[in-house]
Amino acid sequence: MTAPDTHDRFLALLDQHKGIVYKVASVYCHRLEDRPDLEQEIVIQLFRSFGGFDGRSRFSTWMYRVAMNVAISFYRSDRRATGPMVSMEGSGIEIVAAAEPPAEIRQLRVFISQLDELNRALILLYLEGHSQEEMAEITGLRA
Repeated sequence: MTAPDTHDRFLALLDQHKGIVYKVASVYCHRLEDRPDLEQEIVIQLFRSFGGFDGRSRFSTWMYRVAMNVAISFYRSDRRATGPMVSMEGSGIEIVAAAEPPAEIRQLRVFISQLDELNRALILLYLEGHSQEEMAEITGLRA
């Protein structure tokens, strides 16, 4: 596969599963103003690691693993990186902020954020792929 084909394939898969980036960033990043930095770092690491994706698992599973590792490192870091920022302009990667979720979902996020790292990861993996109706059934909350 040529470099442009790989780039296009990555962008298509990222667009299809970009909700994972939002979900992981919203759970692991407590300060709203830092979420775009975490989202960008996840996307950069996904792109850097994409050559190692061998297709033995679903892309979304692999994406979760990479995103979670980046988020955990970000979460554990007491100080922000002072290195140069990588511009994503012109890369073809566009992440648009999602609409503000209902109060019940915000409460669920707060609860999940208070869990230890392992349980937080398990809950996120469990909830992946569930529709809003299924999530409401699971949590007992109505959106």
